[in-house]
Amino acid sequence: MENFAMLFNGFQVVFTVENLVACIVGAVLGLINGAMPGIGAMAGVALLLPLTFGFDPTTGIILLGVLYFANMYGSAYAAILLNIPGDSPAIMTALDGYPLATKKGRPGQALLTSNISSFIGGSIGVVALTVAGPWLASVGLRFGPSEMAALILVAMTSVAWLLGDSPVKGIIATLVGIIIATIGMDTLTGSPRYHFDNIFLMGGIPFVPFVIGSVGFAEIIKIMARRKSTTDMTVKSNLTIRGSLLSRDEVRRILPPALRSGILGIFIGVLPGAGATTGAFLGYAAQRGFKSKEPLGTGAVEGVASVESANSACAAGSFAPMLALGIPGSGTTAILLGGLIMWGLSPGPLLFTNSPEFAWGLIASLYLANVITLVVAVMAIPFLIKILSVPIRLIIPTVVAVCFVGSYTSTLSMYGVVVMLASGVLGYFMSKYKYPIAPMLLAYVLAPMLEINMRRAFITSGGSPDIFFTRPISLTFMLIFFAFLLFPLAKMLVNKIKARSRTGIGT
Repeated sequence: MENFAMLFNGFQVVFTVENLVACIVGAVLGLINGAMPGIGAMAGVALLLPLTFGFDPTTGIILLGVLYFANMYGSAYAAILLNIPGDSPAIMTALDGYPLATKKGRPGQALLTSNISSFIGGSIGVVALTVAGPWLASVGLRFGPSEMAALILVAMTSVAWLLGDSPVKGIIATLVGIIIATIGMDTLTGSPRYHFDNIFLMGGIPFVPFVIGSVGFAEIIKIMARRKSTTDMTVKSNLTIRGSLLSRDEVRRILPPALRSGILGIFIGVLPGAGATTGAFLGYAAQRGFKSKEPLGTGAVEGVASVESANSACAAGSFAPMLALGIPGSGTTAILLGGLIMWGLSPGPLLFTNSPEFAWGLIASLYLANVITLVVAVMAIPFLIKILSVPIRLIIPTVVAVCFVGSYTSTLSMYGVVVMLASGVLGYFMSKYKYPIAPMLLAYVLAPMLEINMRRAFITSGGSPDIFFTRPISLTFMLIFFAFLLFPLAKMLVNKIKARSRTGIGT
């Protein structure tokens, strides 16, 4: 009850003119920032941080925190409408959001599913942050290098095995992503790897151009390849909010995955360095274990709900270790942590005692931001749907321009554009030959984190792999990892036995 009393005081802090304006501005900017491919939450917060130097610390952190929170809503827009993820967590949103909006002609329902699920996940996250913030932060401290490495292995294999025509193709796509991620400087020793005497490759393959190319530009190539059979889309949704409403059956379908992924996202969010990307991938993978009315990857609302709920809950959960322990749960909260220090505050257990108006004001602002962002996002749906009513001959050059601009602005050089074009060709041929792109992108994002944590674990254990099997948490994840590896093989063996038994019966 004491926490809720402090939360009430936090709302009193938020409902001042300057803080309320900061909350509204942060929500709107977060939506716009998330919808623009090539920026992302981390870059958006970093760009806005210097502008808050002269603000009151509480007002400044509310503006930045709400922007980060609202970014999770906005990043789904381009993923659903254009197949270009606005941020890395939205990679998984595009798997079902884009087919639902284009192939099924229901962009309004896809966007509303995303918004409602983000609201559910965000609500679960901020309530958990209110009730058990310090305890959640202590859970994150239990994850050392071995636990993080085992968790990342589970994330990689879950998506690799579960997507695509065959497990082999999923594993190949994962390995391609790992190979691409190793290009550049060694994360621990600083020595160059696989740069082929090219000064640009020494810096590695930039994330934004790589994702925009392999997903967005590859889609443009596919449209151009079948341009003779391509017609302008017929949008089934009316261009109104009412025409975008979900049926009762669809609401019942999205609630279970949104609730499950929201709870999962909280625990992923508090892990140092895990971030919303890992939560989104694991939320989608977890949904594979439950029944969906339509197959995932074909435009199922369950797929959109599981991803969007998870990444919003992760965003809320990442504030727990930052406020309670002074440990960032993601790259964006690391920038926010720098802002706290800049304002002369000391994040940690004493923050709630020494500066309660600051800590609880931020938490209260997340409640308000969740509601404001939902309202603004739903009101914007009729305008966003009109994008898909534009003729294909106009959409193609527009999307190509977005790909070029997003790739260039993220690197400030033509190198980003070259990477985008090359990854677009790679993504096109992978899609053509039925190799899933999502495992490659997941491996690319998580491989550096896996490498760092695995090498740290071996350094800690003196080179012994026992560290992965003697600690309860890492042992649990390793058992899940081996189960993911063995399950497809066991399934193939069972199918062969059944086929032989049927053959024997037939003869």
